Amino acid sequence: MNFTAPVLNYALLAPMLIVLAGALVGVLIEAFAPRASRHNSQLFVTIASLVIALSALLRVRKQVSVSAAMGSITFDGAGVLFQASILVIAILSVFLIADQENFTALPAAVPGSDEERHSLQTDMRVTEVYPLTLFAVAGMLLFPLSSDLITLFVALEMLSLPLYLMAGLSRRRRLLSQEAALKYFLLGAFSSAFFLFGVAYLYGYSGSITFSGIQASIVGGSGNDVFLLLGIAFISVGLLFKVGAVPFHAWSPDVYQGAPTAITGFMAAATKVAAFGAILRIFYVAFANAEWQWKPALILISIVTMVFGSVVAISQRDVKRMLAYSSIAHAGFLLAGVIALSKSGLEASIFYLFAYGIATVGAFGIVTLVRDSAGEVTDLNRWSGLGKRSPLIASAFAFFLLAFAGIPLTSGFIGKFSIFSAAYESGSTAVLIAGVLSSAIAAFFYIRVIVLMFFKDPVEDGTSVVIPSGLTTTTIAVTSVITLVLGIYPAPLINFIASSAFFIR
Repeated sequence: MNFTAPVLNYALLAPMLIVLAGALVGVLIEAFAPRASRHNSQLFVTIASLVIALSALLRVRKQVSVSAAMGSITFDGAGVLFQASILVIAILSVFLIADQENFTALPAAVPGSDEERHSLQTDMRVTEVYPLTLFAVAGMLLFPLSSDLITLFVALEMLSLPLYLMAGLSRRRRLLSQEAALKYFLLGAFSSAFFLFGVAYLYGYSGSITFSGIQASIVGGSGNDVFLLLGIAFISVGLLFKVGAVPFHAWSPDVYQGAPTAITGFMAAATKVAAFGAILRIFYVAFANAEWQWKPALILISIVTMVFGSVVAISQRDVKRMLAYSSIAHAGFLLAGVIALSKSGLEASIFYLFAYGIATVGAFGIVTLVRDSAGEVTDLNRWSGLGKRSPLIASAFAFFLLAFAGIPLTSGFIGKFSIFSAAYESGSTAVLIAGVLSSAIAAFFYIRVIVLMFFKDPVEDGTSVVIPSGLTTTTIAVTSVITLVLGIYPAPLINFIASSAFFIR
């Protein structure tokens, strides 16, 4: 038997390989570097890896290939946009993660002077978060480019396993973090099993694991339609779990609440871009000619997800749980772009994912700043009067909430308008009506938080807004500016997406 050496296009694979190399260097630093120097070294390696990967991606952004990795990935315009969004969001998220107090806040009961407490806190730094972040980003970069089912599954596990660990990194501060990691892992394992069932059924249907092979079998009508339906259903369970769509959303509120806030922001923003990138590719490429077999179910899931997320968020009293249900509602809005099955739907989804991801990182950056002596304060009742204690921070958070609500002059308005327009053009009137009504419901609980911050009197309960570090300030400032600019003057980005967003079939 002859052995054929793999033929790889290293220029197109460079962004993923650079991030993986950075993760491996981070592992070596964790193993051999002195504890005192680990944090700065890890932070430098992580930021450098992401920035170099982004520059490598920009150099090859105009290239197109289906053979960059022997047919297992497809490098095209849409893939470049998904990868660029993930890298930008990851860089901003790492700035938040670098604020180590998110992971090592000590209870007030720990004895000793401030200097002794600071020294103990420094010794407890969880520096392994950096290589874990890079491993997760590498999986995210591969996920939306995968063009066969095996590579798609490998990418899914590669991005998921580090996130399971990262969700538990607040273990020294509270048991909620351990609970979040365990729930995320167990439910993620079940979703992966469903995904593998789907892979088996689709292979049984088409005799191929490639998207193009599955599409050819659907066009030719050469397989068993029962296998096709079961395959699409099981694959969809695995993918919809990652985006938190109903009824696969049960993990989201608990994981968002229990995980370290900086990790929650990274998870909520970057994972959604990667997962929806994969969903868009497989439905637009592999399942495009079987739309009437999956479209009715996806329309129902989209409507239920929008309505459920918006309605249940109203009753939440924890800011991170409220943002979790908000994220569920946004997953429903984004499914409208999948249902549209058109170029305008793809363009609107990419813009929405980037705009939502940037605003999400900024919002969770604000949450890390509201604290008391025991750590972060996420009880909304204790945010009362925040606008009088810290007008600038409260105003920034209110601005992000208005972006989530889709208020004009924010990126959220442009995103929702684009994606609802694509749904209308495709004839999905029910999705459009449900989306508009759900947005109106969602606006209620966003504005309720704004009223709580600015029109209620502050209560003296020990809650305060800490002075943010330079990295956290940078993240909040950059995300605020991007959210505002995309709301006032979105044309350059929209035009760039329109000229670049396409899938190779």
